[in-house]
Amino acid sequence: MLSRSLFFTRAFQAEWNDLELPEPGPGEVLIRTRKTLISTGTELTAYTGDFPPGSVWAGAVQYPWQPGYSSVGKVVAVGPEVTACEPGQRVASWGPHATHAIQPLSQMQAISDGVTDDQALFWNLGKTVMNGVRLAKIALGEAVVLVGTGILGQLAAQYAALSGAMPLVAVDLSDRRLEMARDHGATHTLIGGRDELEAGIREITRGHMADVAFEITGNQAVIPSVVRLVRRLGRVVLLGSPRGKTELDFHDEVHTLGLQIIGAHVSTHPEMETPYNPWTPERNGQLFFDLVAAGRLRVDDLITHRYPWRDAPAAYEMLAADRSQAMGVVLEAWS
Repeated sequence: MLSRSLFFTRAFQAEWNDLELPEPGPGEVLIRTRKTLISTGTELTAYTGDFPPGSVWAGAVQYPWQPGYSSVGKVVAVGPEVTACEPGQRVASWGPHATHAIQPLSQMQAISDGVTDDQALFWNLGKTVMNGVRLAKIALGEAVVLVGTGILGQLAAQYAALSGAMPLVAVDLSDRRLEMARDHGATHTLIGGRDELEAGIREITRGHMADVAFEITGNQAVIPSVVRLVRRLGRVVLLGSPRGKTELDFHDEVHTLGLQIIGAHVSTHPEMETPYNPWTPERNGQLFFDLVAAGRLRVDDLITHRYPWRDAPAAYEMLAADRSQAMGVVLEAWS
């Protein structure tokens, strides 16, 4: 089968090409795409080539590179011995921006009744952020700061609020994003670069400083300022994906204060469920659907732009020009 698939052929160049797909093998499923969501962080980094030579980024992004990992579609065919799903079933997956994709069962999940296609597009990002918030171990009444309120930050605000964060402070350069963060549970907002962050956090927390601070911008230069927002023995969670080296005095700013710096990449999910940590990607993904269906997690308002799938190159051009005006960018009308 031929799949019309998007590739970054070089930096700032997105093109559609035909990709020959084999029959699904054992444990695999063939999916016909209905909608996909552009990751304005990871994918834009790959699109622009804005990462250091020799980095993990450089090893992972080799042009031509196939973008996309937030897809909703219907199962067309299943491989041998697959019994967990059947043709016609609606699923969310790690599928790329393509008309068809083959996915292993471990990288897809049946969409619950009561969850729309638009909502299911956030399944992958939703469980990634959920894992990061779990790693922070937020306790009822702890002061939490979110630096960066794009899609991940908006999801983190809702999860942190559900976990009992109080106060919950959102920091960004965009007034529009901060207003949305308030709608999603933030109790206070600060303009990064305009407000004096340390003084602002000190005032909001009555001098205690933050128990937990999340770095969600993906800008490595921001990390040192985030570290300075937490109290002694506080936690700093790196939920964004930085693209270079960070200069930090680990003795003065981490070691002597007993801080914890926690990497919250999606790969930090446990591979299998245990009594010590049952929250695998599958468990978190199902909880994401349950929260959305119950109306306790809002994602519909995260969609700001829609493009017919054939116009995907124009979507990336828009994001590269100014992604501050965008949140969720959906490619649709695949049929």
